[in-house]
Amino acid sequence: MDVRSMNMRSHLSRVRGLGANHIGVHHFWVQRITAIALIPLMVWFMIEALQLVNASHEAFVFWVGSDYNPVLLGLLIVFSFYHGQLGLQVIIEDYVRNEGYKITLIITIKLFALAVAICSLFSVMRLTFKVLL
Repeated sequence: MDVRSMNMRSHLSRVRGLGANHIGVHHFWVQRITAIALIPLMVWFMIEALQLVNASHEAFVFWVGSDYNPVLLGLLIVFSFYHGQLGLQVIIEDYVRNEGYKITLIITIKLFALAVAICSLFSVMRLTFKVLL
């Protein structure tokens, strides 16, 4: 009899020995940290947005460029798109079986999130500097 075939370990203990070697732990914590950071940012944004419902375009542009609003909007944009990208990546990794599709979708989502975040940050900066000029 082969010694390897006479393994006394249970199925669960054999599976525990396999795995990603804690690669997902960093991903897990980054997603939780971005979620926690988004809570006060979203509360702030909702309160401010409700106050701007009937505001004119000039008032909105002034609001974007005043005080700390550009910084908070920038943080909201960065954390929102990064958190969304991380969440979609987890869904793709869990449910897409074809490795080619999986890699293509993950790269596409990362590039899309990066492009839209850069455009959003550029828009905030443009409105901010319009107020300052």
